[in-house]
Amino acid sequence: MSTTPFSGSHPANVCLLRLSAIGDTCHALALLRTLQAAWPNARFTWIIGRVEHKLMSLLPDVEFISYDKRGGLAAWTSVRKALRGRRFDVLLHTQLAFRASVLSTLVRADVRVGFDRARARELQWLFTNRKIAAREHEHVLDSLLGFAETFGIARTAPRWDLPLPESAHQYARALLPEPGKALLISACSSHRLRNWTPDRYAAVARYAVDRLGRTVVLCGGPGAVEREMADAIHAAAGVRLIDQVGKDTLPQMLATLSRGFALISPDSGPAHMATMVGLPVIGLYAATNPARSGPYLSREYCVDAYEAAAQRFRGRSARDLPWTEKIEEPGVMELITIDSVIAQLNRLAERTR
Repeated sequence: MSTTPFSGSHPANVCLLRLSAIGDTCHALALLRTLQAAWPNARFTWIIGRVEHKLMSLLPDVEFISYDKRGGLAAWTSVRKALRGRRFDVLLHTQLAFRASVLSTLVRADVRVGFDRARARELQWLFTNRKIAAREHEHVLDSLLGFAETFGIARTAPRWDLPLPESAHQYARALLPEPGKALLISACSSHRLRNWTPDRYAAVARYAVDRLGRTVVLCGGPGAVEREMADAIHAAAGVRLIDQVGKDTLPQMLATLSRGFALISPDSGPAHMATMVGLPVIGLYAATNPARSGPYLSREYCVDAYEAAAQRFRGRSARDLPWTEKIEEPGVMELITIDSVIAQLNRLAERTR
């Protein structure tokens, strides 16, 4: 693909399509920041999911079109109305879900960039006319930066720089007056089978309080699974924990993460939110591959049981599985031991003394 397929040297109007989930929109933000640096005069429009918009709408100088995937025809009509009569120089179609591809038909663009054929699952290749370079075994964030490389933009260290309102910082300061001291635990992912067990979270929380002198904060969304998990951790821990589950907004959570010492989390949105604000993440990975979806700046601190999971539940090495394979089987997260998580916790504690 030509690096300048426009009337000028850079596109004037760019549409980014990435609806969900929270973690993936964090990766998409790194792509957007790369493009903004290279194309400072371009106007960017981001078609994004309703929940994800609550966080990313803090980004200035970007037009957002929010889409509620549960909104049916009304949501579709709202996006179509927002795009009526408009044309973009470039559409960056960064989502593989077929629903997103169908939604992309509402975007009129001369250049429609998608994944290479091998990675363009769910027929995404039918909805684009340019492809990013084919690569294998990339982290999700790196694969998105491939969209920038399509236009000759060199890769640099990712940045996010999502500005938070002062009210969010005030909320976090009131909760955690002393920065860099609290261990945060976001115990749930979007899939139950990716979650560690509450008794093991409780054992690590107890160690952090009793042995390391840390404040421990439970954080997460307002769902029933998160509430059930938090209550079970509380019941088993036997030490004081601060329960923030379901109590804050996404900007408030991000501000709270920015004041922590570390986050413990399975493969989840908060793990990638923490990465945006430079908080080290002890990722708990057995059901998914941390090389592909681990916290981008903290992969050295991940507890990686994915190979053991591949051997036990698939009968072969992880290197012989498809790169996107999820091993979401009952008991898979029990391959992660309490001692392995405490070992990483101690590594971070030593680093920050």
